[in-house]
Amino acid sequence: MTAFVAGATGYTGREVVRCLAAAGARVVAHVRPDSPRLEEWRSRFGAMGAQVDTTPWNAALLAATIAAVRPDVVFCLVGTTRRRMRHSPKDPFGRPLETYDCVDHELTAMLTRACVMADVSCRFVYLSAAGTGPKARTRYGQARWRAEEAVRSSGLPWTIVRPVIISGPNRGEWRPLERAAAVLGDAALRLLSHLGFPGPLRRFASIDAQALAAALVRASQDPLCVGRVLQRSDL
Repeated sequence: MTAFVAGATGYTGREVVRCLAAAGARVVAHVRPDSPRLEEWRSRFGAMGAQVDTTPWNAALLAATIAAVRPDVVFCLVGTTRRRMRHSPKDPFGRPLETYDCVDHELTAMLTRACVMADVSCRFVYLSAAGTGPKARTRYGQARWRAEEAVRSSGLPWTIVRPVIISGPNRGEWRPLERAAAVLGDAALRLLSHLGFPGPLRRFASIDAQALAAALVRASQDPLCVGRVLQRSDL
């Protein structure tokens, strides 16, 4: 199997690269050409047995890369955070250039277009989030919904995965509130399960990058997951 992983340097992305490489897949890990840690990622992914690709985020250029790589699966794991937006370069009006819509939605849509332009038969696996929907109240949820719509309307065989909280002690970016919510929330959910109510634990428990990566890779190989939106209880 050959896999192209966009968003490979993220918390989940690097675990997907590791999981695929350990299973013997040919893995192409996409890293932004302007990444200040590019050489570090070349070394880290190279040690895993993966190849690094630095194609700029441009639909035509990405299409050429996809056509050359001919992946069986494309993983789209891109996304930004509020912290990154605060530190993002600003436009002349003081607005951040890196927003949920620009990254989570537009880059996902661009990658689907690139796959279609490349005329390669590949599964498209998109990592979305719980709470995404047409009536989402947050900009994050709205951008993720638009990204999902781009995936669904692409004509590609797709799978969308919606975890609740992705958290773990080895996350590089410090997120104390998110980590506390995961730990305390999971404890409460386990208590409910012990009291005879296992449903909430299956539906709302947090998940770490290793477990999520394994679930994403499994879903990418399961024909029953084509055209499905997988919730936390499906992982």
